[in-house]
Amino acid sequence: MAGATNPYSGVWKLYQPFWKRTNLLRLGVVAILCSASYYLGIWQHGSGATSVTSTVVTAVSCDRNPAASPITGRAAALDFAVHHGADQAAAGAPSVREFPACDIKYSEYTPCEDRDRSLRFDRDRLIYRERHCPTKGELLKCLIPAPPGYRNPFPWPASRETAWFANVPHKELTVEKAVQNWIHVDGDKFRFPGGGTMFPNGADAYIDDIDRLISLSDGSIRTAVDTGCGVASWGAYLLSRNVLTMSFAPRDSHEAQVQFALERGVPAMIGVLASIRLPYPSRAFDMAHCSRCLIPWHLYDGQYLIEVDRILRPGGYWILSGPPVNWKKHWKGWDRTREDLNHEQSAIEAVARSLCWNKLKEKGDIAIWQKPINHIGCKANRKTVRSPQFCQSQNPDTAWYTKTESCITPLPEVVRVEEISGGELKKWPERLTAVPPRIARGSIDGATPEVFLQDTELWKNRVGYYKTVINQLGQKGRYRNLLDMNAKFGGFAAALIDDPLWVMNIVPTAADVNTLGVIYERGLIGTYQDWCEAMSTYPRTYDLLHADSVFTLYKDRCEMEDILLEMDRILRPEGTVIIRDDVDALVKIKSIADGMRWNSRIMDHEDGPLQREKLLLVVKTYWTAPGPNQE
Repeated sequence: MAGATNPYSGVWKLYQPFWKRTNLLRLGVVAILCSASYYLGIWQHGSGATSVTSTVVTAVSCDRNPAASPITGRAAALDFAVHHGADQAAAGAPSVREFPACDIKYSEYTPCEDRDRSLRFDRDRLIYRERHCPTKGELLKCLIPAPPGYRNPFPWPASRETAWFANVPHKELTVEKAVQNWIHVDGDKFRFPGGGTMFPNGADAYIDDIDRLISLSDGSIRTAVDTGCGVASWGAYLLSRNVLTMSFAPRDSHEAQVQFALERGVPAMIGVLASIRLPYPSRAFDMAHCSRCLIPWHLYDGQYLIEVDRILRPGGYWILSGPPVNWKKHWKGWDRTREDLNHEQSAIEAVARSLCWNKLKEKGDIAIWQKPINHIGCKANRKTVRSPQFCQSQNPDTAWYTKTESCITPLPEVVRVEEISGGELKKWPERLTAVPPRIARGSIDGATPEVFLQDTELWKNRVGYYKTVINQLGQKGRYRNLLDMNAKFGGFAAALIDDPLWVMNIVPTAADVNTLGVIYERGLIGTYQDWCEAMSTYPRTYDLLHADSVFTLYKDRCEMEDILLEMDRILRPEGTVIIRDDVDALVKIKSIADGMRWNSRIMDHEDGPLQREKLLLVVKTYWTAPGPNQE
């Protein structure tokens, strides 16, 4: 019990002034009333959750490994350090429901992009590559194992060029893309030279070519999306230019391409342009990119380009390299006829014109179009350009299993031709802390400029507190890939902007207000997610998960243990979890987490022990599937 602090110690301080101002009789009355209130509280909680006091005691006594102590706080410490080969969870844990390890065949299991399940669905338009999640009866109730020999990734920026072979044991891309300089095997490591199908001289040189056509250095371009990203070298090398890229690709024959990206410490997720909207709000990205991504932009009434148009901000850019651009030079190498390539390019140009995009430049293998800053002229020309028309019904920001349509998402109305729809964004880095246009214009229910600025300061204080109780959070290189499971305005990510890490900001589909557009206007990235389902990512994606009121939000929507098992799937061995919630919810969460090979502590709120909201800090223990000689 040593190390625990009475969470009611502050109450005594509140009554100290009375000591000098009252007699012993009155003091005794106060003491009796306080005692009665205390025991009444114990009695009320007796049939359900534990009281605050017993919660802290449980947190101290139930820890499985109270050894090393880089974490400070009111309760005993957890070890947040990386060991790259620690023993499995210590024995002698209290009696809880222990979740078994899944079979090694599930080591790279992606529940909503499972290849066996996908074969039940239509191959037309790659619908079978979209999200198809397991039913409740199909959910796994076991812990996804890391492969034998798993080691924690290299710290950034070394991870951009190097990853452990044991973590993603696939050589397919090293053979298939050997001449394109994507990835090489070097002993027990992978090397990423930074090449790509259309940039064999390296991503940096290719980005320099783009920079000569549109400025990537003046702060006007901050958020980008890379469709069909490969191992995300384009996004990896844009980071040094303060451009944050959401890279996505399907789980297809290019085995583990997104997994490689995440091992490198680069933002990425599994995704595909097919029949449903991408899980991003309208007007999200400053730049969209396709480098030989093999998406048939001209087919299906141009719906793929129409979807890119929806997620591009007014004045945003679309960059295309590879077929059919510069086909006169490459047609023989692409093993296609000149007529076929010429027809494809003409069809893409026609779709772009129908969207009122302006083709800025085509130089060498790169072509760039720009979306208009408003739709005044575009609506006027619908009298002559009859297709596509403007959408009439769908919310432009709705994008969770929402079907794409052959219509243009209208931009917010403006009065003047030179006015930017939705409001002008500040240049980076000013846009991070400036009031986002969606809030300034009153588009977000309950969000005012004052509320936004207060939220920004609140998260600066909270992250400062996190760094005092998790020392490694303040150490550069310990954490790289972070996930905020209920991001609201993105304040958690904004408070960490000076650290060498990135945050995937999630706006849950269950949230009362859709704030993902605000997050993008700040120059951050994120996606929608229903936490009753699995996330579109590989196991062991994130170094740290942050869950603010997630379990309260999803109370009575789905099982708590299913959310926790999904968190375990996407968390790296020796990864960290910070859960903020009501103390009663945390007690229940901890009772499940103790059977998941997690070490955990309940800690006080940054404002002190009298707050019902508290923190559950977790470290996932290191363990792997047994090797062939260990079975």
